[in-house]
Amino acid sequence: MKLAADVTKVLQETAAVLTGSDRRLFMARTVRDLFDGVMNRAVRALDWDERTLRKGKNELRSGIECLDGRFGGGRPSAQSRLPNLMRDLRDIVDGQSQTDPRSQTQRLYTPRP
Repeated sequence: MKLAADVTKVLQETAAVLTGSDRRLFMARTVRDLFDGVMNRAVRALDWDERTLRKGKNELRSGIECLDGRFGGGRPSAQSRLPNLMRDLRDIVDGQSQTDPRSQTQRLYTPRP
């Protein structure tokens, strides 16, 4: 099936804005409704990833959302790696801290050495 250039553009832009399961479900519904469920046609016409389409079709069929590879990654927070960090920092600057000289706020400031 050959889509008009403006329709192709709208479908590609919409898929680019969506993320995760929403994106995959949109792509799977597009394949089902516009390409009679044939993924290869959509891959060629819209330049979409076949693996993403396959995952979206499985999500659409089963109703179960697949987890993305983004979950659980990243660097651990400083508080989890150094549980005493905030207390140690507070102990260091506590004797040197003072309130705002203009008394406009209750925040504490530490002057530079």
